[in-house]
Amino acid sequence: MATAYGPDTRDHQRSGAGFGDHPPVKHFFPAALRAPFEGRTWRAFGYLLLSLPISVVLFSLSITLTSLGAGMLITFLGVPILAGTLAMCRGFGALERARARGLLGLDVAAPAPVRGRTGSLMSWVGAVLKSGVSWRHLLYALLHLPWAIFAFTVSLTFWSCGWVTLTYPLWHWVFPSYVGVDGIQLYGDSAHQVIYLDSSFELAATSVCGLVLVLVTPWIIRGLASVDRVMVAGLLGPSQLATRVSELESDRGVVVDTAAADLRRIERDLHDGAQARLVALAMDLGLAKEKLNHDPEAAARMVDEAHGEVKVALQELRDLARGIHPAVLTDRGLDAALSAIASRCTVPVTVEVDLVSRPAQAIEGIAYFTVSELLQNVSKHARATRASVDVWRTANRLMLQVTDNGRGGAEVSSGSGLAGLTERLDAVDGVLVVDSPQGGPTRITAELPWRG
Repeated sequence: MATAYGPDTRDHQRSGAGFGDHPPVKHFFPAALRAPFEGRTWRAFGYLLLSLPISVVLFSLSITLTSLGAGMLITFLGVPILAGTLAMCRGFGALERARARGLLGLDVAAPAPVRGRTGSLMSWVGAVLKSGVSWRHLLYALLHLPWAIFAFTVSLTFWSCGWVTLTYPLWHWVFPSYVGVDGIQLYGDSAHQVIYLDSSFELAATSVCGLVLVLVTPWIIRGLASVDRVMVAGLLGPSQLATRVSELESDRGVVVDTAAADLRRIERDLHDGAQARLVALAMDLGLAKEKLNHDPEAAARMVDEAHGEVKVALQELRDLARGIHPAVLTDRGLDAALSAIASRCTVPVTVEVDLVSRPAQAIEGIAYFTVSELLQNVSKHARATRASVDVWRTANRLMLQVTDNGRGGAEVSSGSGLAGLTERLDAVDGVLVVDSPQGGPTRITAELPWRG
């Protein structure tokens, strides 16, 4: 998918600065000292603790029902049992996605529900058994238990040992020495020796060791939780292929709708513009022909008016053809085509195209119409006195930026021209970013793939 670059990106792109860089937030305490007390750490710790009982239940049910269903496949009863097991795993998958969303901040989209072709029970059973997503949920149920045991043990051990050791000076005197809690027992061949951690130095050293454990534990917990994030995203989310197919179907619908809208616009322009003028021209020439013999002067005037109508009709046809695909774009590329657009804008426009080669023809056409639409908006709505168009390439992306010093306030709202442009660019994995505060200036950046 395309990566959205925010406004004012051209200078960053050419200077090598990364996008999305922000000044570091100043904190009184460094991250290492804040980590044990941050909500993120406690939520991840809670997630790891909850994972064990949930995984035990899920694993037990899954392995039992799967074994039962597989063993009864010799009869017909095994098929619905396996389907019910997969459906149960998908239900637990919904719980796991909700847990990951609430405690880990991981938002994984739910896979598409299983639907049979006919709506009958057997149709649904067949659809569940054919669903790769359902089998991935079962795989998650089987794989997550050993990992949950490991993560639970490691996180709880480090967490408890760290805090217990850190606070050791506060409670070491509570327990009797014979319990051995406050000492280390060394067993020799002939003697029994007990070393107690009761001096000031020993208490301080123990507390320092606990502090190290407390500071290290949050990063261990976050590392363990990151493995859970990978498992949830990889096994409980929708199939990447299915997601991509859905995106392509949506993009195809947008392209079809856009093509239909363009066709209606061309038909409307032809019907209301050039066609109407040509009909009127034919009628005027017919009247002039009738008056040619008895009133030559009136006929000459009508022919002269018809000549003017022919010029207007030709200009409208040229504009219409230019709107379909201008010849200058095909022959000379974006630089000349965008300069031609800029020359027709109602405000002075500077054009800078920094391309050493030409993009794909389809992308070039979309870039041309994007700039054309944006400059029309400048002419109609911006109340600007100047504008500029910049075009450059970064990696495998074509970047367009149109700026003006108008009143600002442009928004990508439903039904607006910018919304239509956004949909058109999205159909080819492009992005449109609008920066237009009230009072201006307006800066609109479009990003397109270099090859469609």
